[in-house]
Amino acid sequence: MYAELKGKNFEIVSVAQDTGGVKDAGKWIEAAKPEYTVLIDTQHLITRLYDMVNVPTAVWINEQGRIVRPNEVAYVDDRYRSMHRLDAAEYLAAIRDWAEHGAASKFVLSEKEMRERLTPQKPEWALAAAEFGLAEYLYRAGQGAAAIPHYKEAQRLNPESWNYKRQAWALSDAERDYGTSFMKEVQKLNGKPYYAPRQLPKEKKP
Repeated sequence: MYAELKGKNFEIVSVAQDTGGVKDAGKWIEAAKPEYTVLIDTQHLITRLYDMVNVPTAVWINEQGRIVRPNEVAYVDDRYRSMHRLDAAEYLAAIRDWAEHGAASKFVLSEKEMRERLTPQKPEWALAAAEFGLAEYLYRAGQGAAAIPHYKEAQRLNPESWNYKRQAWALSDAERDYGTSFMKEVQKLNGKPYYAPRQLPKEKKP
């Protein structure tokens, strides 16, 4: 897609949110051989500043630096469709429309629509971010065992954040330390998608 759209004033900045940094994320980036910009966020700033709760998530930002579509699930193919129940094609079509039509794209949200989508952060989510930050500090200081209670508290305060869960479980033995795993948690949903549904218009704006 990037090769197709980069000549239309279109750029991708991909951010791996990984405490392990290059050691853990680097091999995947190198294997993918991306042509666009790829960053590694060891501090999870993207999660905190954009209120992201899962990956892959995308935000559309225009040439003026303004968000024109907030956080949405952004799969590029359907390999995991059995879990997330979302069609990648319609989202990719929306991106192509935006690249082609810019501000006139039917997928660009008005300021009113943006205000309706961007609800204030819940107070407990701010506490969850603080607990997660403390857990990360302890982990980087070599105190992995001491970090676990704070990872658990972050998950309790913000159970919607799969980013908190994924990272905590990746840094230890999830079955031993948390009594669970990613797939077990997905199975507990009993078919319910673990992403908020996308809201893409079906018809052109008048």
